[in-house]
Formats: sequence, C-alpha cells, structure tokens
Amino acid sequence: MARQRSGRTVQHAVLAARLQTLRESAGLSQKEAAEALGAHPATVRRIELAQTSLNAGQVHVLLTRYGAGPAEIDEFLSKLAAANLPGWWHPWRDVMDPWQLDLMSVESAARIIRVWDPALVPLLLRTPAYARAVDDVLRPELAAADRIRRAELLAERQKRLNDQQTRVWALMPAAALHTSVGSPSVMAEQIDALRSAAEDRPDITLQIHRLTGPPHALTGIPALSMYRVDVGEIPDHVVKEGGLPGTADVWDAQATITRYRLLLDLSCAAAPHPNKAVEELEIHRDV
Repeated sequence: MARQRSGRTVQHAVLAARLQTLRESAGLSQKEAAEALGAHPATVRRIELAQTSLNAGQVHVLLTRYGAGPAEIDEFLSKLAAANLPGWWHPWRDVMDPWQLDLMSVESAARIIRVWDPALVPLLLRTPAYARAVDDVLRPELAAADRIRRAELLAERQKRLNDQQTRVWALMPAAALHTSVGSPSVMAEQIDALRSAAEDRPDITLQIHRLTGPPHALTGIPALSMYRVDVGEIPDHVVKEGGLPGTADVWDAQATITRYRLLLDLSCAAAPHPNKAVEELEIHRDV
C-alpha cells in the first residue's frame, strides 16, 4: 500500500532528478520512456518530479532503457528503500499547508535560508507561543489542537536547522516589535529569544529596519523565504507568501531566484548592521 503523501525527501528528489538526467542523456522523450513501462507519459513525469514513490520494477526498466549498466542499476536500486521512507515531518503532514510538503526536502538540504517578513517576526525565529498566537489570528479555521501541533512542527524545524548547521539570515521591520502578538508575556519572551539568537547564535544573522528609516527594496513586499541549496539535484527556491492564509507562490527558476536575491541584498544593505540588532531589541524590550 502506498504511504500517505507527505512530500518528497532529499533522497527521493535526488534519485528522481538522476532518472531525468539519464533519460535526457539517452536522448529519449518522456513518451519513449513511458513506452518501455507500458504506461502513460504522465507516469514518467510524476516519477521525475518525485510525486510518486519509486517502484523498483519500474526503475529497473527505465534504467535498462537508458543504457545503465548492471553496477549502476544495482547502486541505484540499493537507495530506493531510503528514498521511499517518509520525511521526518510525516507525523505533522495533516496540519501542514500543501505547498510546504515538497518544500521540506529543500529546507532539509539548505545551507542558507534568507527570510523577510513585512509585519511580524519571521517564521523561523518565532517562539512556539508567538507562532500559536499568530495562527490564532490568521488561521482561525484550524482547530486549537492543530495550531498547537503547527507550533510543535516549527520548533522541530528550528532544531533540525540548527543541527544541520543551516544559516538563517533574517530581515524584519522594527514595526514587528510594536505589533502586540498574544499577551505581553508572549511578546517579552519573543523579544528575549530574538536577543539571545542575535547575541549567541553564530548560525543566525538578524537585521532590523528602524521605524524611522527610509523605504527600502522590500518595502511593501510580502513575506519571503529564499533557500540556497548545496545539493546539485535540488535547485534554490524562493517562496512568497501574502495571499490567502495557507497559500504561497514557490519558484525554482534561476531568473526569479536572482531577482528576489537582488531585492534581499539591497534591503539588507540598507538595513542597520547585524551588530545593531541587540541595541534595537533593547529599545523595544520594555515598551
């Protein structure tokens, strides 16, 4: 029985991309590859996009058709079991937004994640209480228990990013520190967490645009996340939220990545240096 979909893992995405590369190197179309399987071209497309589990029989047929030798086939098939395992986020799949499912493999392979939020503390730097309070307002359609589980998922994401030594470079407006999310104690805890991250976490870079600062390249731009990835088979991604709650635009086209990277670069250049973040947080700690 096929597992309930929870999105592709890094291992799955890598093998799927290798299959596409081997097909293209063999000079075959998806239709021609599908003929070897006795299937519709959509089947090959889904395999190459890692939208379905990798079946050993199908993979063997495809590799043979692509001209792979016995040793390469054996090496490839030996990795299928791990690739078909659900991602670590599988237990939370039912409270995740659909666009997040496939993005988790990108996050798991990212070496740098750059984030911007125009009004709130960026997601990856939120405390569980702050994250729950945001969901209480923005996602009222979710059950209270689901909002708690989403905060638990966020905490697990933060832990895993720390463990894999992914650098998080966050940019936010000082206005977010004036937006009362939850109770005063929730805000105090959140500001303390930001200060601790800015002072003690070399893997986190925080920049804060001052209230009195001029407009900058991201003024008026919705929340952004850019994932810089070192795994060759997985491209960099950019995510723009800001539409209906739970929705986002996700791109991996290089031209789009480049445009948004430029916006982030310009905005970061206009923001106070990261060593000023603690000073800015101190101003707002007792407001």
